[in-house]
This record gives sequence, structure tokens and C-alpha cells, in this order.
Amino acid sequence: MSKQVQDVETIFCHEVGNDYLIVVQRDGKRLFRAKLGLSETSAGPRPAKFRLKDGSSEEPRQPDEFVELARRAKRIRISEQTSSSGRQDLTEMFGGYQLEDKVKAVRTCRYCASAGRYSPITTETAIKDDNDWICTDCARQELERQLSYSGGGEVTGAAKDRLEDLMLEVQELDRIINLLKGQLDPDLTKFDTISATTEEVDPVRVDSLDLHPGLQGLLEDRFETLLPVQSLAVENGLFDGDDQMVVSATATGKTLVGEMTGLNRVLNGKGKMLFLVPLVALANQKHEDFEDEYGHLVDVSIRVGASRISDNGNQFDPNADVIVGTYEGIDHALRTGKDMGDIGTVVIDEVHTLKEEERGHRLDGLISRLKYTCEQRVKRRDDYGGAQWVYLSATVGNPEQLASALESTLIEFEERPVPIERHVTFADGQEKVRIENKLVKREFDTESSKGYRGQTIIFTNSRRRCHEISRKLDYSAAPYHAGLDYKRRKTVERQFGDQDLAAVVTTAALAAGVDFPASQVVFDSLAMGIEWLSVQEFHQMLGRAGRPDYHDEGKVYVLVEPDTAYHNSMEMSEDEVAFKLLKGDMESVMTHYDEGAAVEETLANITVGGKAAKGLNDRMLGDVPTKHAIGKLLQYEFIDGFEPTPLGRVITEHFLEPGEAFSLVDGIRKDAHPYELIAEIELRETEL
Repeated sequence: MSKQVQDVETIFCHEVGNDYLIVVQRDGKRLFRAKLGLSETSAGPRPAKFRLKDGSSEEPRQPDEFVELARRAKRIRISEQTSSSGRQDLTEMFGGYQLEDKVKAVRTCRYCASAGRYSPITTETAIKDDNDWICTDCARQELERQLSYSGGGEVTGAAKDRLEDLMLEVQELDRIINLLKGQLDPDLTKFDTISATTEEVDPVRVDSLDLHPGLQGLLEDRFETLLPVQSLAVENGLFDGDDQMVVSATATGKTLVGEMTGLNRVLNGKGKMLFLVPLVALANQKHEDFEDEYGHLVDVSIRVGASRISDNGNQFDPNADVIVGTYEGIDHALRTGKDMGDIGTVVIDEVHTLKEEERGHRLDGLISRLKYTCEQRVKRRDDYGGAQWVYLSATVGNPEQLASALESTLIEFEERPVPIERHVTFADGQEKVRIENKLVKREFDTESSKGYRGQTIIFTNSRRRCHEISRKLDYSAAPYHAGLDYKRRKTVERQFGDQDLAAVVTTAALAAGVDFPASQVVFDSLAMGIEWLSVQEFHQMLGRAGRPDYHDEGKVYVLVEPDTAYHNSMEMSEDEVAFKLLKGDMESVMTHYDEGAAVEETLANITVGGKAAKGLNDRMLGDVPTKHAIGKLLQYEFIDGFEPTPLGRVITEHFLEPGEAFSLVDGIRKDAHPYELIAEIELRETEL
């Protein structure tokens, strides 16, 4: 110990019970630990016992050895966490040996001191823990311990980084722990703000438009000038018949771009308008909107599927001026050879659906088949000029590429009418409902400067969960999903519009654009069914928060359950997904084809176009392996030359997946029992 005595740099003293823990350092590294006991003498407090510590064992040494250590040390530090009487005894003891100039009280990490480490901290680096202060390393360890204790032991790097950054920012461990328990501390939950942005566009006056008098008068009664994205579309050839792809945030007015040109062409005798959307709920709402706004000018019909006609009493009229339909509804009409008449305008809403694995190829095929149908009519009739195409989306990661592929002019307007404040907090499944209840109540009790109460859309991943959450909310709420009948959905829409509901709880039905003027969006789950949301879907959904005519700002809350997935096929956990979505770039929109999709679309193209099917395949966005697909169709006996067989026609008219259909047919031919056929289909889906 003599060599160690000569090289002592720092002696650190920390009170432990009735004694003091002594840490001796050189060059910032610990040489050894010891335990010091003092006793009161006539000269004041003096060392009475001195023991070197080695793990759990202690080696007694002479008390004078500590005095020698203190004399040779360059500095002596006493922890501020030591009691006032303990600090006084130590100070008097060192003063008795004329060492008071070396002594200074310092703030140290309590956890480090208890573990025999000297870890001085400052107000800039310390983390508050209860009424004490600890170093950042110990705070990180304590945070991990709390994560494990709260069931979040597998919290991923992104979530840990987020929590650690927050802890270092606010310098309070307790506030972070409370965040994990579902407390809504706005300074901690806030992730960022998507600012309101403005883009300078010279507005087009409505009275300057040269439209059909009926439409012109209707628009002049509603507006003096067009909104910026509408003005941009007009300035770039909208009424000259140019095809356009309009990319702009929710509530910026892009839908009216398609409506204006479509209705103007209808009223001027240039063919009917098809307004196509991905979901039945959207078609029903848009059909009702068209009836209310334009029903006195045009006949409006709806087409939502092969056999599912809207249950509001309306029947499909192929001769109507305006046909609102789902993609599959119009595609079914083409696949079954229905005469759609002269089509003057095709509006494809939510065109980013092209990237979806299940439905993207069908929209891609529909666009190709519908363009072919219009072109064939042009060839047969000199007085028909063909259709104008307008594609609409709020979220496209590759707008220039997609617009070029669709042979359309890109109209891109990046303005966001109101700012959106995004928040993240952590909670388990049951705790989420408590937080949602608090958020819904707080928002509904708040009124905007425009005089509207705040209302909430809660997105979750199943219909069952929709009902579960809506039942547990204190304020008026309702589930809303595709499983509800038309009358019930319309009632919910009306109640929300009249501000009789504080919240709706929904699945994907609202993400694609059903018009609920909500000020707040809450993500109860980051999944839809058993699939995690894409960045595009996430932005589409959060974009429902905040409307310029109703609200001053939008709020988004992402409720994350760490180390959780909703199906064993989901590779990531919800906390991983959350920060991927919040930080991720918008995905590119392009259609990809596997064998099943290629075979299905090639069969549909042969059914509609016969020998022209190869040309229809070539014009689609995705790379379709046409020769291979035709070979499979011949193998399945779904086609005979370039004509569908009766079996092939049934397959394509009912949108059956070809591989699945082939398995059914093969089983039937082999006299398989119906149960075996069902098992075969289930097995195929499991393997996929």
C-alpha cells in the first residue's frame, strides 16, 4: 500500500450507515475502497477504525494509515449526500490535521457512491431520481430496470434512444417512468410538429372560368376564387382535357379538381364521369355527396361490386351521367362485358393504392383495361373524343415517376392548411383505453377559434377492438367499419358531422378518406389486421387530423405497446414500427407482380381485350411476365387461345385468385371431399 499512498490523487468520502465509504483514486481510476469509522476524542473526531474492502471481505488496517493517505492526496471530496452532521465530523477531522484546504463538498451519484465509485456530477449532467441526483450512466441502467419491471424488457433501440434522449433533456428519471405508465406529459410525449405551410399561388377567380352555365353558377354561389391546388390544375390544362395527377395533403381541395372537369364534360356532352374509390364506405359517401350537390344537374349512380349493390335502395344505372364506384365494381363491369357508354372523365381517387400488395395489381389492371375500352370506342365512333384521366392522392413518395408512368401532368401542392402536433407515449393494451378516454375528453372539451369542439378518430386493428374501445369511452363514441350496414354508417357520419359524437373508433375504412372533420387522430394500434402500417398508410391516416375550416391545429397521438406484435407473422414489434413510421420517408408507389397477380391480370386482360391482352399487359405499371402468365393460364385450362374458357370466365368475373381456383378445380376433378378442398385453401393461405 506504500506505493499506492505515494500516488494518491483523490480521496472520496461518502456516508454509509454509521461509517464512511472511502474511495481512493489515481488518474481517474479507483485504486481501492475502504471503510472508515470515527470516534469523538478530546481533540475532536478522529479515525478509530480503517478497513480495506475487497468484495465482501474487509482487511483491518491501522487508522493512522488513513491519515497518511489524506496527507498525500491532492484533493479530498465529501459527498453532498452525506448528512450535515457527517460532513461536519469529516470536516473537523481533516481540519485537525491541517488538511482543510484540500477538502470540498461535491454532488455525487448516489448509486455510484453506494457501489464504491466516485462519480461527481453537476446540475448540467445529473439526472433527478426522487429527491436525489444520479449520473447519466446509472440513470440509463435504472431506466432499463424500470423498462424490464414494466414488461418492456425487449424495448428496441429506437424506443430506448427516444426515452434516453427525453431523460437527458428533462433531467428527471421519474417523469420518464411516469411516461411508461401512461401519463400524458406534453413536454415528453411531443415528438414533433408538422408545420402549416403556405405556397404562393395566384388564385383563379371562379367567374373567370368558362364552364357550362349550370356548373359555373353553382361554383360562383360557393366560391369567389379557387383554392391553390385547384388553381394550379386549371392553369396547367385541366379544362383543356389534359390528364393530371394531383398530389396534395388532405383538406386542400384536390377532390374538386376531378369533380369540376368531370361535371363540365358531362354537361357539355363529352361523356359520363366515373369517380372511382377503393372502398364501399367511400363510394357510398361520395355517391350521397354527388346526389346532394349535383343531383339537380346530373343523374348519379353507384357501382360497388359484382353482387354487392349499396343497400340504400339505389340500383346501378350504366347510363347515368355520373357513376361512383369501387375499383372492383367498375372492373367487374368490364370483365362481364357491360357497355359503359361514352366515358368522358375517369377520376381515380387514392391512386397510391397501386402499391398495395393485395389490391395494387387490380387497380393497375383496371386502369389498363378501362383505357383500352375507351380507345376502342374512339375507333368505332368519330364523335367520341375519349376520356380525360385525373388521379388523386395525398401521399406519394415518387410523384414525378408515377405521373410519368401514368402519362399525366403532375400537379403537386405541398401546403398543409393547419399544423399537426405529433405525440408518442407508451402503454399496454388496457392502459391504452384509459389514455384514449382522457384524450377524447380533453379534446371534446376544447373549442377552436372557429367555434368547433375537438373530435377524435381512433384507429385500431380489428372490428372487435372498435366496439371494445367505443364502449369504454366516457364521452359519446361509436364504432365505424365496413362490417356495419349502410344505415348505421350514415348515422355515425351524420352524428359526427353534427358534433354529437366525441369520437369514432375505426379500422382502415376511414384511412382512405371518409370525410370526418376530426381535430385529433389517435393510433390505438399501428397495425391493420395482421400487417403493420406502411409509412404511406400512416401519413394518410394522421392527415385526417385538423381541418382549416374547423380547427386551429391537428393533434396525433401514437400509443405504443413495447415488445408487442399482433400476429406471429409480424417480424417487428410495435415500438420498432412506431419510430420507423415517424421518421420514415414515404414509399414509392409502383405495382409489383408475383405469379398469382400476373396470372389474374393477364386472364382479365384476355377476357376484355382478347389478342390485345399483351398490349394491355405492356402498358401496366408493373413488370408483368406475360409469356409465363399465359403458359400458366393454358396449363390451368382457363384460356383457349386468346379466349377465356367458361371456367376462366367464372374465375375472372368473381375475382378468384387463379392458384386457389386451380386447387379447387383440381380437387373437384379428383372427387375430393368439400372438407379437403377447404383444408387445401387454408393450407395455401398459411404457406403464403
